[in-house]
Amino acid sequence: MEKIAPGAFSKSLSDVGLLWSHDHDRPLARTTSRSLTLRDQGRMGLWFSADLDPSNPDAALALSSIGRRETVGRSFGFRPTKENWLEPEDYNALPERTILEAELFEISAVIRPAYPQSYVDVMRSDNAANARRRLIEKMEREHKLRGIR
Repeated sequence: MEKIAPGAFSKSLSDVGLLWSHDHDRPLARTTSRSLTLRDQGRMGLWFSADLDPSNPDAALALSSIGRRETVGRSFGFRPTKENWLEPEDYNALPERTILEAELFEISAVIRPAYPQSYVDVMRSDNAANARRRLIEKMEREHKLRGIR
């Protein structure tokens, strides 16, 4: 059994990427570009908000899949830097690992998360609607330039 202690990621939130299914070749957002915001909320867990660029095909896929509730889980890649092991008295039981501190590298939208209580969802906002409108306008301009009706 594995647990993550409240605040375990609080020291490593400055350079974290949001990926599509742990694929480092498919970045969706990043804290250093300010398109990803992370907050370690103690017992409530790790909260995030991402401003995805709908002109990025992977971001468009993520928005669609999450919006339709096909992808609902969230996972993360990390390296434990401080942990505690509790050996059970029952020989047949598994030891319990508690991650006290960890270096967080990435979070990912996934179909099957290791921790089922973690999830992703799409929040609609004026920014998202404006981004979609700008993308459609850009595509229409490009089609017009190419003579596509």
